[in-house]
Amino acid sequence: MVHGQPFPKQEIIIYSLHVFFHNTLIFPLPLPSLLISQVKMEKKPVNSATRSLATQLLFLISSILYTCTSATAQELLAGFKANPSSSVSSFQSLLNDSTSTFSLGFLRVNQTQLALTVIHLPSLQPLWQANPTSSFRWSDKTQLFFNGSLVISDPHKRSFWSTGTSQQGDKVVLLNSSNLQILQKQVVLWQSFDFPTSTLVENQNFTSNMSLVSPNGLYSMRLGDDFMALYARFKDGKTQQMYWKHKALEAKAEVVQGQGPIHARLESDGFLGMYQMGKTPVDIQPFNSFNRPIDRFLMVQLEPDGNLKGYYWAQTDWVLDYQAITETCELPSPCGPYGLCRAGSGCSCLDNRTQVDTASFQCIDGDDQSGDFCSGSDDFWVLRRKGVELPFKELMDSDTTSSSVEECELSCQRNCSCWGAVYNNATGFCYTLNYPIQTLVGVGDESKVGYFKVRTKRSWHKKMKVGIRVLGAVIVVLTGVVLGYGGYKIWNRRRRRPKRVLEEKTEVSPGPYKNLGSASFKSIEMF
Repeated sequence: MVHGQPFPKQEIIIYSLHVFFHNTLIFPLPLPSLLISQVKMEKKPVNSATRSLATQLLFLISSILYTCTSATAQELLAGFKANPSSSVSSFQSLLNDSTSTFSLGFLRVNQTQLALTVIHLPSLQPLWQANPTSSFRWSDKTQLFFNGSLVISDPHKRSFWSTGTSQQGDKVVLLNSSNLQILQKQVVLWQSFDFPTSTLVENQNFTSNMSLVSPNGLYSMRLGDDFMALYARFKDGKTQQMYWKHKALEAKAEVVQGQGPIHARLESDGFLGMYQMGKTPVDIQPFNSFNRPIDRFLMVQLEPDGNLKGYYWAQTDWVLDYQAITETCELPSPCGPYGLCRAGSGCSCLDNRTQVDTASFQCIDGDDQSGDFCSGSDDFWVLRRKGVELPFKELMDSDTTSSSVEECELSCQRNCSCWGAVYNNATGFCYTLNYPIQTLVGVGDESKVGYFKVRTKRSWHKKMKVGIRVLGAVIVVLTGVVLGYGGYKIWNRRRRRPKRVLEEKTEVSPGPYKNLGSASFKSIEMF
């Protein structure tokens, strides 16, 4: 529920507003119970002239109220607060642009989670998200507020996100381009276009210090000196492998070194352009709808499979308009770890021994995709396969020449961080893989040979180690308790023993004595 937006006092205005919102907006406003009871009162006969006048008046009031409400809903001022409503199942709108095409609000994720997003209202397609690496709870404890900075806070999960505008903003607005802005006297302090997530929309700049990240966090897009590229972050969490690269063709303008970095922009004419200076592009990647006279809204999105795709909105659905990678087998890992992709044949596993799910062709599970291979001799076994190659071998840095397949394999075998190698007998190139094995491409040329290390399933080893550690800890604790108790008993026994021995052997009643023949006692007595 949004705070600080009271209903008008006049009952007829309240009812008119409710009727209009109930039939127009996505999320109808609640009708006050007092007014409901008045509406349910005994009906009185109304003639047609009265009904016509009432209808005209209702329409006039609703139109006026709609205009006022729209103006208010198009900006957030200092003091604004909002919490997610338990009655909303998908999206809770908080701020719209003037055309009601885009909206900022709470998007419900997996029933219990929340994302602060800007969406395309007709399709509910998210275009931007605040803090995509962290989630918030869908709870009345979670709150979005504007105090000069736009802040969302979840005290239970200790999640926090802020625009960091030092509480200097006057208002928040959402433009017709889907750009969310914080303004101070019409000066832009912060805007969502400077912090893209997985999506770019038309006329949005993409600079060399930005990156697009896929929703699953595995893939990213960045700009280089004269190119744009896609990168994969594999299971080890360290390796960033380039798997697609598009270099500027420089047909209309050249990239001049020393004249600043390039930037990209999705143009409404239907192309993704790269620029350095001025308005002339150094490169264009045309969409299918390039220069076609159609009314459209464009976006490009980095998909969970690692492909960069472009779409336009065709009034009822999104139409695919562009793909950076057109062949499935050229994607970074279309068949998963230790998978084999053949054009026109789909997915399989490199070997039957690496297949863990016969129904879905799921191969090696990703739980064992970390660590080095020098920790033990039985940590892995070797899989060799002919007729395979890497989908992006031209973009790999680890290509060397070897005199034989044995030499190529040996170079990987001796390297603790090497997961595998692919050797080409025709060229002598040896491509070593310093990241967990992903999908290989199946080819007919058997002179291309793969050597791959496969982690031994270590789950039972891990369980045994954990069991041994727990048992050892229990033994240590029990031993400590036994020894401690035994030590206490011995100490207690010795502490009482001297007095009894003295009484029994000397048969002297307790009292002061001086010459006991002990130097220590003499020193004490002298002191």
